[in-house]
Parts: sequence; structure tokens; C-alpha cells
Amino acid sequence: MIFALIVVPVLGLFFGVHRYLWCRLVRDTTKPGGRPRRVGTAAAFVLPLTALAALLSGRAGAPFPVQQALAWPGYLWLAMVLYLTLALLAGEAVRALGLRALRRREPTASAPRPTTATPPTTAPAPGSPSPPSSSPAPPSSPTLLPPGTPALPPVPTPPRRLFLARAVAAGASLAATAAVGYGTATTLRGPVVKRVTIPLAKLPRAAHGYRIALVSDIHLGPILGRAHTRRVVDAVNSTGPDLVAIVGDLVDGTVADLGPAAEPLRALRSRHGAFFVTGNHEYYSGADQWVDHVRELGIHPLENARTELPGFDLAGVNDITGQTEQAGPDYDRALSGRDTSRPVVLMAHQPVTIHDTVHFGVDLQLSGHTHGGQMWPLTYLAAATNPTVAGLQRYGDTQLYVTRGAGAWGPPVRLGAPPDITVVELASLHA
Repeated sequence: MIFALIVVPVLGLFFGVHRYLWCRLVRDTTKPGGRPRRVGTAAAFVLPLTALAALLSGRAGAPFPVQQALAWPGYLWLAMVLYLTLALLAGEAVRALGLRALRRREPTASAPRPTTATPPTTAPAPGSPSPPSSSPAPPSSPTLLPPGTPALPPVPTPPRRLFLARAVAAGASLAATAAVGYGTATTLRGPVVKRVTIPLAKLPRAAHGYRIALVSDIHLGPILGRAHTRRVVDAVNSTGPDLVAIVGDLVDGTVADLGPAAEPLRALRSRHGAFFVTGNHEYYSGADQWVDHVRELGIHPLENARTELPGFDLAGVNDITGQTEQAGPDYDRALSGRDTSRPVVLMAHQPVTIHDTVHFGVDLQLSGHTHGGQMWPLTYLAAATNPTVAGLQRYGDTQLYVTRGAGAWGPPVRLGAPPDITVVELASLHA
């Protein structure tokens, strides 16, 4: 029942938006029965079905080559739908102004010429011959309107209306294509390196300047593969970090399909190694198998666990999605028994766990998950559902830093929220 209450409205909105796109891009810009109309209508059926297939193929267990074949057209079309809809909605104002201008110009061009009234006929004098009867006016003769009657505004001629519809559709298509193209190029260039200094009150002077390369949301899958992993590894290694922290959502698929894509992670280099915690997408992809696999790649999983490093403790908790598999976050297990005089840095995928983190006296939480919103204007939705979308923020005595992530989920498009790897440099107040 709950599934139906959610899915039915979402599907209704999905196909309703496509109906609107068909009206503005196909119906209003083509002539009935013509080839462009037929091709556009066919595309209006095929493209949304391709997008749905791309979304569902992984969950349905389709072969990985099939997922890859569907992913590029399906996911890119989802991004196009977003920006086409926004551009066409903005174009409605242009459309309305254009129609008003056409109506204002039309009376001058097509107003009927004035005609002269026929003088009234006088009665013949008695005894004079009757004038010959005149034939009635043909039906096509113009009919005079009573004086003072306003003329009805003419309807814009079809060619002008068609030109206006095509101009708005072309402008919206160009804007959407430019937005998606730029966002795709941003994703495929790989993450940029950001640097932030975070002071910790308990950090000893000896650990001042300790550098953590924070990586999240790589999202290896049907689109982002081995080449993307190599770009991430090269960017991390170029910073010369003391430690690498991978805070979840490494993959969107099984070890069997994506193991080769994750292989370049073996090349991560840092003074104290690389550590990993699960994200929600690991639990959609077989979390236990991925935890074992990252261990084989030389990365240390922190499953509700803690390790001591020079100057501070590093802890990690499972993602809250793991609760469905009785493997959710366990703060007691990760943090109990530690020396509270030492600062603790916690790896947790979702920033929404910050309130539990504050309760357990953590000094710094490192998170991802939000993608910074990934595509404007979805940034506003991310801000409404997360305490911090990106960057550094303080909650009580705990600081939270959220990276925008190194990859992309769904459409390989980042617009207004470029991907990043953040080098977190810890600072001692005693230095």
C-alpha cells in the first residue's frame, strides 16, 4: 500500500512532465501527420522508457553490459528532462509576450476597409413609373457594423504562432543541452582538490598539520568505471596525504561486475594507509562482499570500529541503511573504552548522524552522501534534507565536514556542485 502511494504519484509526475515536453517540443512545433511529428512522438515514448530501464536494470539483475548500454542514454535523458522542463517553463513568459505582441500587430494588418453606406431609397411619386427592382446584394458583400461597435481581436496567423513555438523550443533545447554538456564534462574531468584547516582543541602539537585525504561518493557503476577510479587515485596521491578516508558510496553494483573498476584503489599511497566505511549504496550492492573486497585492495574497513593514530583516534561507523541488515551504526562499539583525553575523528557516510555524534563527544565527523546537491536546483532539496550540504559547520563541541564527493549518482552530471576531494589538515591549538 505504501509502495503504491509513493510510486503511483511519482510515475504520474514523470509521465506528466513528458506529456508537457511533447506538447511544447513536438505538438506545437510540427505539422500534423508529418514525419517530424511522428519521429518526435516516437521519441517521447522511447526516451522515458529508456530512463526507467536504466534506473531499474541493476535492481532487476540485468547483465552488466545491458546496464551499461542503457545507462548513458537513460541517465543523460533524465538530466535533459530536468533542464528542458526548467527552460520551457521560463519560456512560457516569452511565449505569452510573443502572443500578445502578435495580437497587437494583427488589427493594423487585417482590419476591414471601411465601406460607404447606400443612401436610403425614396418612394416614387404617384403616377411615376416604378424603378427597376435591383437584385439583392450577393452574400459575399461586406456587412456594415453599427457605429461604435469594437472589432474583435484577430487570432495570430498559424505561421507566426508556429515560428514563436519553434523559437521557444529551440532556445530551451539549446540551454538544456549546454547545461547537461557542461555538467557531464565537469564530472568526467574528475574531482578537484580542496584544502581546509580544522583546529581540534585536544590535538597535540606533534600532530599539527596532519593531512587526511577525504574521499566520498565515487559511485563506480555502469557509467563511471576504471578510468574514473584512476583519476581519483591520481588526485589523492598528488596531495601526499598522511591518511586516506573513504566515507562510503564507493560503488553501484556487485563485486563481480565492478571489481576490475575498483582495482586502481590498490595504488593509493599515504603514510598511515587508507580506511573505509560503508555508505547506503554499498547495502544496495552487497555490503559484506564489498567490505571483504576493499580489504583485499589494501584498504582497512572500519565497521563500527576504532584505531589509534599518532595524536588522535580514528573511528568509523556503518551507514544507517545497514539497519535493514542488522548492521547499522554502533557508536558504543566504535567509541567505548577510548582515552577521552585524545581527540577522535569519526568517519560516517551521512551527515544526518551528527546529532548522535555530538552525544558521544566526537571532535570531528567526516561525511559525504549529499553530493553538494549534484545538479542545481536539486541543491535546495539537499539543503532541506541534510544538516550540512557541503563544507564545515559546528554542532556544539563537534565539528562536521561534508565533502561534495568525487563522482555522481544517476546522471553523470555535476552542475553548481563540482566533485571534489578534500585534504583536511588538522591543526593543534598548542602549535
